Amino acid sequence: MSSLTTAASLVLTLTEAGNRVSRRLDHTLAIHGISFTEFRVLHQLAQAPGETLRRVDLAEAVGLTASGVTRLLNPMEKIHLVEKERNPRDARVSLVRLSATGKEIYGDALASFSQRAEDLAVGLPGDRMVELGEQLNRLA
Repeated sequence: MSSLTTAASLVLTLTEAGNRVSRRLDHTLAIHGISFTEFRVLHQLAQAPGETLRRVDLAEAVGLTASGVTRLLNPMEKIHLVEKERNPRDARVSLVRLSATGKEIYGDALASFSQRAEDLAVGLPGDRMVELGEQLNRLA
């Protein structure tokens, strides 16, 4: 049996911690009728100019494939969280816009998300959180 290098062990620990955090956030956001992944989509759209992004840019921003984001967006469109502007020549360049309902759900979910994030980060001083975030960004 071979042992993991320190770096490999770190990557596994980060992945496992990320999965646990995602599950907790899914549970928190379920009261708003959305998953953590859907929240991330709404967040990206809320931050984008005109609250609109190309589907491929949205996919990259949330770490999904173009087809994965399409599968995610279809039910979101049906419940009026997002609106799609189709490009008849190339679906990858179709635009996705945050709808009025999506803005409302996002605002409510943001409050729940922020509170859960505070709960998860309890005991970490603000400057330590910034430093940790910077270190994690260098890994990716």
